[in-house]
Amino acid sequence: MSGPQLVTFGCRLNTYESEVMRDLATKAGEGEAIIFNTCAVTSEAERQARQAIRKARRDNPNARIIVTGCAAQVSTAKFAEMPEIDRIIGNDLKLKPEAWGVTPDEARVEVNDIMQVRETAQHLIEGFDGRARAFVQVQQGCDHRCTFCIIPYGRGNSRSVPAGAVVEQVRKLVENGYAEVVLTGVDVTSYGHDLPGKPTLGMLVRRVLKLVPDLPRLRLSSLDPVEIDDDLWAALAEEERLMPHLHLSVQAGADLILKRMKRRHLRADAIAVAEKALRLRPDTVFGADLIAGFPTETDEHFNDSLRIVSEANLTYLHVFPYSPRPGTPAAKMPQLPGSTIKARAAALRAAGQAALTRYLDTQAGRVEEILFEEETLGRTPHFVPVTGLTGTPGTRQKVRLIDRIGEQMRGEVA
Repeated sequence: MSGPQLVTFGCRLNTYESEVMRDLATKAGEGEAIIFNTCAVTSEAERQARQAIRKARRDNPNARIIVTGCAAQVSTAKFAEMPEIDRIIGNDLKLKPEAWGVTPDEARVEVNDIMQVRETAQHLIEGFDGRARAFVQVQQGCDHRCTFCIIPYGRGNSRSVPAGAVVEQVRKLVENGYAEVVLTGVDVTSYGHDLPGKPTLGMLVRRVLKLVPDLPRLRLSSLDPVEIDDDLWAALAEEERLMPHLHLSVQAGADLILKRMKRRHLRADAIAVAEKALRLRPDTVFGADLIAGFPTETDEHFNDSLRIVSEANLTYLHVFPYSPRPGTPAAKMPQLPGSTIKARAAALRAAGQAALTRYLDTQAGRVEEILFEEETLGRTPHFVPVTGLTGTPGTRQKVRLIDRIGEQMRGEVA
């Protein structure tokens, strides 16, 4: 191995953190390690991580296996029982240089009380291994307590990275050739409330675009519909380099289910956000997270979720079949049969597929700039996947969209 092997589960923030850990572990001499950055969003995510760890040990009997991430933070005891693991590092420690490297007094398990953590580590990294776009952490943790979610107990309370550090990191990535940066976090729209002056995410976006004029594209990770601030709306309307693709944390389309989830928005709020975005920037396209089969969800509730796909103009759906997460209030609510959850998830995915097909069919004839993610795959500002051309990952090309092939558009050089 030329460097540590990173196995990453879960969210974009984990993707970012894995790159930080790759750098820290390499500098600390952990070149032969296999590092698992785990996810705790569902019990299934934990199971997959444990399965992957066991396989890694079978395939690499002499490797040093290190486990970190949200699952390691919230289910430390379960992972500590696994003989395949050499070391477990908590979520707040994994981004600190002193946590890496073999020392004589090294503890096998180093996991702190995440709720006591108040600072967000700031790390400047030079790029992302094999990726055309870069993710920049601007916020960590969450102050909300959705009834289905264990993540605050894996990430702690909300902490923000000062704007100056974010700008510095984006500037460095652009200098290293990255044409697109994604600002990410656990609850990114809560950015800034813990910083002096209480800046907002919109203020941060405008500052990044102003102070890094050579950044071609800026994207945002998942947004809470009720936390989009005035500066962010203004940026969407006025800043062409802010991509017209918003991913909304919708979760459900029925008000009663949203209340039982302890979300802070209602279905009308999600629809209003989409309508406002389209007024300000008519070509905006929307993604959304939706959970199928939440406890107590009736057929009528589920139909509200199906209808919100069209009513909020949702195009790129991330559908999650509900699974009870031990330690969450929702796990104690009356559960639906697994077959019902599976069928509803399939129906939501079908609705998403139909919405995506309709949207892609409207793109034929448009001239767009794509960013190559792979040699034969690029994406437009609206996140439309385009094939039929070749280019170097990370470079941009003006193309004309010809027609739809499945879930992609075929393009030619414009």
